[in-house]
Formats: sequence, structure tokens, C-alpha cells
Amino acid sequence: MATHDAAMAGPGPGEESLGVTNGKLGMWTFLVMDAMTFAGFLAAYARLRWAPGSNWPLPIEEFGPVGIQLTALNTFILICSSVSMVHVLAEQLRGNMVAARKWMAVTVIGGLIFLGIQGFEWTHLILDLWPFVYTDATYGFNQNFAATFFSLTGFHGLHVSVGVIYNFILYLGIRNGKIGPEDTSITEIAGLYWHFVDLIWILVFTFVYLI
Repeated sequence: MATHDAAMAGPGPGEESLGVTNGKLGMWTFLVMDAMTFAGFLAAYARLRWAPGSNWPLPIEEFGPVGIQLTALNTFILICSSVSMVHVLAEQLRGNMVAARKWMAVTVIGGLIFLGIQGFEWTHLILDLWPFVYTDATYGFNQNFAATFFSLTGFHGLHVSVGVIYNFILYLGIRNGKIGPEDTSITEIAGLYWHFVDLIWILVFTFVYLI
């Protein structure tokens, strides 16, 4: 009777449900909803850009070749951090937690470098190119372009910041022995988030800097 009741109760916290762990299902649900939010941002960007009389500037005119090249480098760094996240899971599956910890450190450092370069870019734009953030003076630039740029890149930067903190906590867990070879689902969930952040940035980079 007890066995029958346990079977009827269904999976417990973290156990498989519908073929995946509850944590992974929850992350997928969150990512789908988050993707809709980014889609709204990108749709608003497109609507403002292609509206009649928008006078939308070309990215190369606003950022310059050096600015776009710097952001392309930053994109490459974020992609590399996504690759290193794959290595974390691969080494964990092999049971080599020392290597998994090192790859996680690489992932965290990649995220920090990305945020550092983005912070440098924001500082330059706010102080030199689009100083409307801290003054009421009128300047000859497209404020819709500047506003959508800060909204898109800022919202994404917030996601990268959360991911860096998330991955650093996992790094500490691996280093302290609280996450072992059997805890692959934890790494998989973190990987889903980090790969999502990487994919979204490729879309943002293409829309804002290249088209």
C-alpha cells in the first residue's frame, strides 16, 4: 500500500518529470518567457528604425569602425565563454572535477571581460557621443537610436551579470566539493542559461551594430 501511494505521489523535487528534471523544465520555461521579452525589445527597435522619417543613423556612422571591431571582439569572447561552458559539463561527465573547475573559471572570466568592455563602451558613449543621460542640453543625435541601444544592451548586460554570479557560485560549489560528477543536471541548467545569453547577444549585435 505504501509503495502504491508513493507511486501515485509522482516525482519529488528535482526528480524526472516528462523525461527531464524539474529544474531543467523550469529553466526552459523561464528562457521561453525571457526570449519573448527580448523579441519585444527587438520588435520595438525595428518599428522605430523603419518608421517613416526616423532618420535612423547607420551603425558605422555612430560607433565607427573601431567601435564595431571592439564589439565584435567582445562577441567573440562571449562565444568562447559559451564553449568553455560546454567543457565544464564534458569534464564533469568524465569525473575530472579539477578540469571542470578550471573551465568554469574561464567561463566566469570571459563574462567579466565582456562586461568590462561593455562598461568601457557605455562610458565613452555617455560622456562623449550621447551625453543626454546627464544633461538637458540638445545634441545632434538620434535619441531613439541611443535609447534603444541602451535598453537592448543594458537588458542583456543584466543577464550576463546574473549569469556570471550564477556560474561563480557553481565554481565555488565545485571547488568546495559540493558539486560532484553526479550533479550534471546543475551544470546543464546553468549551461542552458549561459548559451541563451550568448545566442541573444549574437542577435543584438547583428541588429544594432551590423544592419
